[in-house]
Amino acid sequence: MSNQKLVERETEDESNNTIHHPYAFHVSGPRKLSAPNWRDLINSSWKDGNYKRTVIACFIQAVYLLELDRQENRSQETALAPKWFIPFKYKLSRTLIDERDGSIYGAILEWDRSAALSDFILIRPSCAPRAILALRGTLLKGPTLRRDIADDLRFLAWESLKGSVRFNGVLEALRSISDAYGSHNVAVAGHSLGAGFALQIGKSLAKQGLFIETHLFNPPSVSLAMSLKNMGEKAVVAWQKVKSMVSSNTAVTSNEDAGGGDNQVTFNKWVPHLYVNNSDYICCYYTDPAGGDGGGGGDEKENVKPPSAANGHLAAKLFVLSKGKQKFLEAHGLEQWWSDDLELELALQSSKLISKQLKSLHSVTNRR
Repeated sequence: MSNQKLVERETEDESNNTIHHPYAFHVSGPRKLSAPNWRDLINSSWKDGNYKRTVIACFIQAVYLLELDRQENRSQETALAPKWFIPFKYKLSRTLIDERDGSIYGAILEWDRSAALSDFILIRPSCAPRAILALRGTLLKGPTLRRDIADDLRFLAWESLKGSVRFNGVLEALRSISDAYGSHNVAVAGHSLGAGFALQIGKSLAKQGLFIETHLFNPPSVSLAMSLKNMGEKAVVAWQKVKSMVSSNTAVTSNEDAGGGDNQVTFNKWVPHLYVNNSDYICCYYTDPAGGDGGGGGDEKENVKPPSAANGHLAAKLFVLSKGKQKFLEAHGLEQWWSDDLELELALQSSKLISKQLKSLHSVTNRR
């Protein structure tokens, strides 16, 4: 559950022999994406789903690079991360740090009013969040590897991240910006393992009536663990050993996901956006239809509403990228989500896995 292409290498501009880092924004960032300007006062770019998806993916990339900048002791002048959010008039407000190893696993980015005013942007564009909490996935580099992998195994073993130290850190951070700006003015987003945290935190807050815009890139699939059963008895025995090594909060999880409760939940205000690739075995199970009568793709483009799901309400927006057979690193990479030639389909079927993830939110207790 990682952005495994984040491996150090350098590229050279043959025209002037200048060395450019491959993850510099001008090298690997989106090519045709304009920065906010005064025209956004009339017609905000953030109203376009493609624009929003692209910018939020860039913000998550910035979190990966914040950790790489830290590991490589980059100065403020040479840091890679800021270029991935400054052009969009956002600033770094706070980093989420794992105190056990000092690694950065998330960041809060806030609308930079001063920077916007310098470009004659008098107000924040419509649909642009006041603050965004971005969460990275696993980094297969440096001291954070151990903690990242531990959370990967925790999710696969228990289908929950609530036993993780980082879970509480994310929950506290999201609550703090929601209290400061209002839940309708904030968003949470993550890639891979970070998407797993974002989904579970978003669901936890939704149960409390706090609905936060949520964007999940290559979210981990609980069916990945279940598929190991197909590998035979030895694989199951080995998996049980892994589960015994990873702490869990199974009692808490089962109680919350059992559904029902004393409060009626008419869940139609929290609709997470999931971005999956059919060639990515970590997230492809989200495209399995609930009815078992077809694939997960659809025939409508982004920003078109699909049919209602559970209880007559929209469960989630599932955007599927299918380019035929791809290598895993490409299919799971974050950079595909700001590609110039990206074409998404909005899945029409009700996903079995989405229904499983969100079933407790769609439960209504009828008490008279």
